[in-house]
Amino acid sequence: MSPPFPGNDPAPTLAEVALRAGVSIATASRVLNRSARVSTEVAARVEQAASELAYVRRRAPSSRGTGVVAVVVFADPLQYHADAFPVRLLAGLRRSLPGAERELAVFTVPRRSRRPPLVRYLCGGHVDGVLLVGCWGDTALIRLLHAARVPVVSLGRPPEPGTVAFVDADNLAGAKEAVRRLCVSGRRSVATIAGPPDTAAGADRLAGYHQAVAALAAARPAVAYGDFSSASGEHAMQWLLDQRPELNAVFAASDQMAAGALRTLRRHGLRVPEDVALIGFDDAPVAARCRPGLTTVRQPVEELGSRALELLLRNPEHGESVVLPTRLVVRASG
Repeated sequence: MSPPFPGNDPAPTLAEVALRAGVSIATASRVLNRSARVSTEVAARVEQAASELAYVRRRAPSSRGTGVVAVVVFADPLQYHADAFPVRLLAGLRRSLPGAERELAVFTVPRRSRRPPLVRYLCGGHVDGVLLVGCWGDTALIRLLHAARVPVVSLGRPPEPGTVAFVDADNLAGAKEAVRRLCVSGRRSVATIAGPPDTAAGADRLAGYHQAVAALAAARPAVAYGDFSSASGEHAMQWLLDQRPELNAVFAASDQMAAGALRTLRRHGLRVPEDVALIGFDDAPVAARCRPGLTTVRQPVEELGSRALELLLRNPEHGESVVLPTRLVVRASG
């Protein structure tokens, strides 16, 4: 069981870790400092106790800041470099840095990766704060950062309400507006290519799709899933055509997936928007390059970055949040 979420309670001590693991303080210290060899069984007990208590080693407080803000992006490195979102986000962060003395340190972390060296670095007095991008599912890192008294903000709704301050776009309302446009235009078989359901953006955009379809009494929903990438959009669109050949509208939860869906529709000889209307999400550069131009939901990525950094640098309360509005950008595809 996870420990209670740290608030203003005293941080766990090395003595508490030793007590829970059933070893001496000296042995616990040797395990956590990697300063001497101990048995595998003892080391496992100490590390488990430290994890359960959210214990992190601390340096003595510095009299001045480090000048470094860590940006931890939860994405596969290859996907990170292929996606315009992180570039636009970092541009917003750079514009908001107060003075030339502060720097950004960017880390990419595959989903569900624990990366103990990174955790030790973030909690070890090397950064003034941590911005988590796309953190979802596992709250262990959030708990450890709070236990180490490191300011932290999530860009994107956190997995557990009230655990961390966050900045996000109104993904649910944006998705509802996009699907509503498809439905009121007379399209009666409206499908969606959803993002990963265990991400905040994926879950909220899928919920917006379901709410709009239900409110407008459209045909029963058809859902395929992707990972926000173009290739996943191609595969998802093929699956939807196999399952629902009569579909005439698709809402894709990212522009990259919409671009992939467009390629599949062309292979099948289907015209956009005449045969199948298509709307994406993000207003990424690819949306304007598509032919026809992609109707999409614009989220203010650069502003998300600047607002998140502003929030981080004032060390917010865990429950604080900023939700920015989205806007439908109408082009030719739907």
